[in-house]
Amino acid sequence: MVADLLRKIDAHEIRVGVVGLGYVGLPLAVEKAKAGFTTIGFDIQAKKVDMVNRGENYIGDVVDKELSDIVKKKMLSATSDFSFIKDMDFVAICVPTPLDKYQQPDVRYIKSSVTEISKYIKKGVMIVLESTTYPGTTEELIKPLLEEGSGLVCGEDFFLGFSPERVDPGNLVYKIQNTPKVVGAIGADALKVISHMYRAVLGSDVFEASSPAVAEMEKILENTYRNVNIALANEMAMLCDKMGINVWEVIDAAKTKPYGFQAFYPGCGPGGHCIPLDPFYLSWKAREYGFHTSLIETSAMINDRMPEYVVERAARILNRTKKPLNGSRVLVLGAAYKQDIDDYRESRALDVIKLLEESGADVNYHDPYVKTYTYKGVTKKSVACNATGYDLVIIATSHTNVDYNAISITKVPILDTKNAMKDINDRDNIELL
Repeated sequence: MVADLLRKIDAHEIRVGVVGLGYVGLPLAVEKAKAGFTTIGFDIQAKKVDMVNRGENYIGDVVDKELSDIVKKKMLSATSDFSFIKDMDFVAICVPTPLDKYQQPDVRYIKSSVTEISKYIKKGVMIVLESTTYPGTTEELIKPLLEEGSGLVCGEDFFLGFSPERVDPGNLVYKIQNTPKVVGAIGADALKVISHMYRAVLGSDVFEASSPAVAEMEKILENTYRNVNIALANEMAMLCDKMGINVWEVIDAAKTKPYGFQAFYPGCGPGGHCIPLDPFYLSWKAREYGFHTSLIETSAMINDRMPEYVVERAARILNRTKKPLNGSRVLVLGAAYKQDIDDYRESRALDVIKLLEESGADVNYHDPYVKTYTYKGVTKKSVACNATGYDLVIIATSHTNVDYNAISITKVPILDTKNAMKDINDRDNIELL
């Protein structure tokens, strides 16, 4: 069976299924189809399925023409009918893994997807989870569900592994194709065939981990590393503010060191589908072993506090102009969680807006990428990028296509949380985080 799979991979006879056509799944499906593997995307959202089948793109990291071309060539299609899993030789699971209201892992999307997949898988299929999750998920949760639902035996009848997604929306340098993959699998045969498949699809380096748990922990480490260092930058920003020191200049000075330092920057707090969430997966799992991840939990506390801190700074600026936050008109620039993308998942800018409004401020936002958003039951629409008539401007996201000079010359007080106005010379009305 292993030799046959390796042959089929080399001959591009493998039929690929990608479950979940979101920010991770659609780019992966496109790359597999581009590599010459007939690919079907599975999603329960009819709108996504219809758009893919029409060749219409809805993900920023996917090139419109590439998607339309592979759909026209019938290399990529989409469906909500999971019975087509029976025809797949390789299935990648790319479903959301959020936290519940208690900040604990919510694996219902994994469970429901795997349960549905188990009804249709055939002998010899390769199944890989790409969704970020806690160490042990592949072996403790997915393996039993697949075996129970299919009647097949992992390692004998099908091959199971974990390969964490490494999607960085808006990154102009590192995409799926040139970012190395990490693969951990149950058994040597599974590791061999799954790694071979990723090399055939992506052409990038593959690091073969000794187990799925190692690969799962590796992904958590990646994002926890960033979360902790962002928290350090945020705490330094708060301290530097008290000491009257420009934290941005401090970071610029520190990063001149060619070793031992990597620059991270302060802001409203990290957002997106990974950094604010993944450390909680590890903290939750660690408690099973009677271990408390104190550094991780402290960094989360610091980052979670940043929206409140930004609002405190906003109130302080308004007080200097003899205006209360209550009743003041505030324009927030940026709703996306990072620069030059339309993704506002876990964006702390939305928390800033909500906290401002709870304090009585009249708040509008402008974002050239996020025309509208719904957060905690409230929908808001982007307004024109014009500071005239506002009492304060807060830069929450530093999009490059915003005319910051036009904002600055209005002389409206500005709280710049991202150092977006670093090139503006007249800075009398600009205050950095």
